[in-house]
Amino acid sequence: MSVIAQKLDQVLDRTQKLVELAKALQEHNDLLNLENQSLQVALNTSETKRKELEEKLRVLKLAKSLEGTSEKTLDIKKKINEFVREIDKCIVLLKK
Repeated sequence: MSVIAQKLDQVLDRTQKLVELAKALQEHNDLLNLENQSLQVALNTSETKRKELEEKLRVLKLAKSLEGTSEKTLDIKKKINEFVREIDKCIVLLKK
């Protein structure tokens, strides 16, 4: 009978260790999930900032190109109309 009791104790000990290991792994998994969410938020924020900076750069380049030219008023109005159409397209895409 004592051999069976020893085997049963061993099984119970191993089961307890497995349960503790499962809890530890679950806690680690939860921490990793939180870290992942945090990194996703940071990525989204930096992506938004990057897009804003790209847009500012594009506007600056546009302003520089208009500033340095000696085009007639009609040509400048055409460029402005093109930019307005492009902005309108962007607004339509943002609304989707």
